[in-house]
Amino acid sequence: MEQTPRKLAEAVNFALGHHPVVFVNGPRQAGKSTLVLKLSESSFPAEYITFDNVTQMAAAAASPETFLTARPGPLIIDEVQLVPNLFRPLKIVVDELRFNDKSKSNGRFLLTGSTNIMALPKLSDPLVGRMSVKTLYPFSASEALQTSSTFLEHLFAGSLSKLKINKTPLNDAIRLATFPEISGKQSRERTEWFDSYITTILQRDVRMLAEIEKIAVLPNLLRTLATRAGKLMNDAEIARDVGLNAVTGKSYRGILQAMFLTFDIRPWYRNIGKRLVKSRKGYLTDTLLLCHLLDWNLEDLRLNQPQLFGHVVENFVATELLKQLSYSRIKADLMHFRTSDNKEVDFILERPDGSLAAIEVKSSDTVSSSDFKGLRELQSHVPDHFITGIVLYSGNSIIPFGDRLFAVPLAALWS
Repeated sequence: MEQTPRKLAEAVNFALGHHPVVFVNGPRQAGKSTLVLKLSESSFPAEYITFDNVTQMAAAAASPETFLTARPGPLIIDEVQLVPNLFRPLKIVVDELRFNDKSKSNGRFLLTGSTNIMALPKLSDPLVGRMSVKTLYPFSASEALQTSSTFLEHLFAGSLSKLKINKTPLNDAIRLATFPEISGKQSRERTEWFDSYITTILQRDVRMLAEIEKIAVLPNLLRTLATRAGKLMNDAEIARDVGLNAVTGKSYRGILQAMFLTFDIRPWYRNIGKRLVKSRKGYLTDTLLLCHLLDWNLEDLRLNQPQLFGHVVENFVATELLKQLSYSRIKADLMHFRTSDNKEVDFILERPDGSLAAIEVKSSDTVSSSDFKGLRELQSHVPDHFITGIVLYSGNSIIPFGDRLFAVPLAALWS
């Protein structure tokens, strides 16, 4: 699985032709190093340096500007966030390149990092206007299965009926759509890998990111967030559950997001004359990590605890949409919709022109008209911008349920 082609590669190549600096961030072990090394062997020949090498890291920290100017050609720096004082000298070098010959300044630096640089203004601000940021997540189901992944294009074209639905079972897709090193591996191997992964991030990487007074509480906070996957985020309640005050709890939750362990989606709202809930919903970036933290077995959940399985499936859909948006040419914001009287839609994808597609998730293999309640509510408020509304379910057929409303197999996500 490690040599599976990554769909983000095209977007990175394009960005290198239009920006002096391209930053590929994403979770540790998502495959960033493999991606940039493959690029260096083909479309982007460059010197490769990793700051996991302590000697290289020490040299860069000792004299950042010398470290950069001593390498006149294209340069790849892996795990660049380990030397944060490199970013301002990087700006100086880029500005000098632009001043001397702007036409040759693009594609000069390809950086990777396991921390969300946009959550760290001290790092990202010096390179505003000079840097393109791309995020590499663990495998999407489409990447793992090496399918064409045209779900978003068909969704916004209103042409999902043209998709040839992939036959891979849902649970198999979930097991594959994870970190490259454990994609398709057995439960015991995944358990050992996740134990080591969590320890590395929470005990080592977090210490490099921020001063954490109560670092021992982070594993418990992560498990608490796993139990709330797909629910509205209430920072006061979450903090109370793990024994923190609300301000500290929110700060610590932000750190887990900066490490790409969790993510929020914001609420969708317009001035539509109806009270809408404006709280964010939270998810884990990897669904197998969610199951690991809660000691859940996918087969047991599906057979014996369908409600819990529904939460797992919703988290999986959230991550699939997040991943596809990261590499698709379809540009859209991922949001959710909920009214004060509890009509809701799990996911809304809104394009810059205001057009939107709405997705409700249901883990069972049957769908009824009542499952479209939230979709119809949304459609009634923005009929001109509403492209399509679908209920993703475990069945095999695409079934119309009214004007621009359809039941669609979950497998459409990776078809």
